[in-house]
Amino acid sequence: MATGETSTGNIQRGNTLPNGDIYVGNFAGLVPHGFGKYMWTDGTLYYGEWDTSKMTGRGVIQWPSGASYDGDICGGFIDGTGTFKGVDGSLYKGSWRMNKKHGMGTMVYANSDTYEGFWNEGLPEGFGKYTWANGNTYIGSWKSSKMNGRGVMKWTNGDTLDCNWLNGLAHGKGFCKYASGACYVGTWDRGLKDGHGMFYQPGSKMPCNLEVSECVTDHDVSSASSSGNENANSGLLFLLQKLCNTWRIRSLFHRPRRISNGTAPVFDNSGNHLSEDSSTEPLTTSECLQDSGVDKVLVYEREYVQGVLISEKPKGHDSGMPDCGKTQEHTWQKQAGGPMETIYKGHRSYYLMLNLQLGIRYTVGKITPVPVREVRSNDFGPRARIRMYFPCEGSQYTPPHCSVNFFWKDYCPMVFRNLREMFHIDAADYMMSICGDDSLKELSSPGKSGSIFYLSQDERFVIKTLRKTELKILLKMLPKYYNHVRAYDNTLITKFFGVHRITLKGGRKVRFVVMGNMFCTELRIHRKYDLKGSTQGRSTKKQNINENTTLKDLDLSYVFHVDKPWRDALFRQISLDCMFLESQSIIDYSMLLGIHFRAPYHLKTSSSHQNSLETGISDTDLLQYGEKSSWKGFLLVAHEPGTTVGGSHIRGSMVRASEAGYEEVDLVLPGTGRFRVQLGVNMPARALKVREDMNTELENPDSIEEYDVVLYLGIIDILQEYNVSKRVEHAVKSLKFDPLSISAVDPSSYSKRFVKFLESVFPEQD
Repeated sequence: MATGETSTGNIQRGNTLPNGDIYVGNFAGLVPHGFGKYMWTDGTLYYGEWDTSKMTGRGVIQWPSGASYDGDICGGFIDGTGTFKGVDGSLYKGSWRMNKKHGMGTMVYANSDTYEGFWNEGLPEGFGKYTWANGNTYIGSWKSSKMNGRGVMKWTNGDTLDCNWLNGLAHGKGFCKYASGACYVGTWDRGLKDGHGMFYQPGSKMPCNLEVSECVTDHDVSSASSSGNENANSGLLFLLQKLCNTWRIRSLFHRPRRISNGTAPVFDNSGNHLSEDSSTEPLTTSECLQDSGVDKVLVYEREYVQGVLISEKPKGHDSGMPDCGKTQEHTWQKQAGGPMETIYKGHRSYYLMLNLQLGIRYTVGKITPVPVREVRSNDFGPRARIRMYFPCEGSQYTPPHCSVNFFWKDYCPMVFRNLREMFHIDAADYMMSICGDDSLKELSSPGKSGSIFYLSQDERFVIKTLRKTELKILLKMLPKYYNHVRAYDNTLITKFFGVHRITLKGGRKVRFVVMGNMFCTELRIHRKYDLKGSTQGRSTKKQNINENTTLKDLDLSYVFHVDKPWRDALFRQISLDCMFLESQSIIDYSMLLGIHFRAPYHLKTSSSHQNSLETGISDTDLLQYGEKSSWKGFLLVAHEPGTTVGGSHIRGSMVRASEAGYEEVDLVLPGTGRFRVQLGVNMPARALKVREDMNTELENPDSIEEYDVVLYLGIIDILQEYNVSKRVEHAVKSLKFDPLSISAVDPSSYSKRFVKFLESVFPEQD
């Protein structure tokens, strides 16, 4: 902004610049320095401090639109603390960075809504409080301007919801306390109750550690909002600390299930206003028990599907409940706590996890640069190994680390590299999923075999410890397994992506296999079944059943009707997979079946249809298309690449629907998304209840006999040979039980029985 005049010293004068801008103020040499006023030709005005031709210090900016800013400026950018008044009447006081709200600040919107909390790059992110003009409040975590993480929603009618949130909707474990004194502890999915929960009527004794809704009061919040940014900052930080300390419900509820993208925005595209959605509507107590004549039973086990109550049974009588709800507390620690816990520093598996992550990162990094080629016979041999020693201080080949010294062995790296690429798993994504900054999750209860299971944080991969015999079987069958998987794109057999061994000090050896998680889906899996086709010992004790239990053959109370082409393709693939397993003398495998229930259509509430899909299909198009290509209660649309949600490691051709002209189709679930239908993944079906389930009790069994379901299935546990010990087991058990009812039978009989049983589970339709 040179003026064309020469001057020394800090003097004040005014000049009109060649471009028409005007500056009046102090100069240092030829550039503005000190205090001055600058007016642009469009009418924008700045008056404040300058430093060597740049606006730096305190100043005021006024725009022709009427908006203004008063506060810190650095290097020509709004940076520091200041107040911004918008043309719509909105007001922001707080921190800025590079022209964007960043740090602690308070925003009063034009519609009188208020947000006080942390900002990141212009959007609410971190901890904050939002108050709607109607008095409803939310205090908790935010991400990209949406309620995301743990938070408490309080309505003006007195209802309170302490829950995990995702994209502005309740999503995960939570605790709802109604103004009437009733409460519900359970799971939410995209703003709707979904899954098992406990309902406490007014007057019942609740577990002590669920009394969390009083941890935040208006007095706490108002005291945190003192004048001056520094006081407000420290006040809200104190509030955050208090809230975290009093959220004892965290000890009950771990991370929610696989999180998914919600569809209802909380802010509009401009980020200026909080829009209304179902998550901000007051809760009601209309769900309280209709039969007021039953006054002794005050606690009920409930199950919801997309906000619809489908089962309810009494948990116990008030007179029989111990003080502080210790029995209920223990039950909910088992049921609602989830089957997994994140591995933390000090956890028994912490160093083992670090070793595994270091080893996989090293192996994948070493094998990835090798040019892609077909596997050779020597890629399966005993010399196809990568061995490395990882000392804590590091070495020429390994980085220093904070774990313990260990030896690493990777089996058949080229084979598993090709398998990963076969299923379109990028090497970088694979490493980030397992070896990223996030910890793995460990299943709290190991499998029957004694194996321990770990899950990547994004839930794409399952890591299982192997016995030495299982490792030998896997390596023995690996060449045939590789050929089978390559030949049949839609195989239902477990997908293996890596086999590793860690040797610790003292010679202890831990063997791992990395597998694909067949339940990696945005849909909630309401039931899981492990189906072998045998009957001896194939039921679950009723007292051991909760929402995380994997049930067995005799617990299954449904049969499933699927579209004929899908059923034909399914059993064609099952037969091929069983033939392969039989050729390898494998038994004891099972079909892992996951079921996602859709709420019965005639019982769906208006909230079940709260959001339009992010699929590019309008509601009108859905209705029109639904008339043409619906299968049972589902909506099937022609497949469009790039518009669907598929599994994390799916390949192969899609199945075709007969009622859609034998075209490849996508499954559209209103309020959820659009899913790619493949064999064993996202398969729509009709579940018919043929007998009473052991772990549910329908509120009205005569009124609900059929459900629309989405199925996920795959063949697991394929590392048990029919060896001498199994032959002995068969002989011994045959003396006491029907030889055809026990699991340990020869591979041929096992395969035939397995297929026959599944044919009864998926019967042909007339």
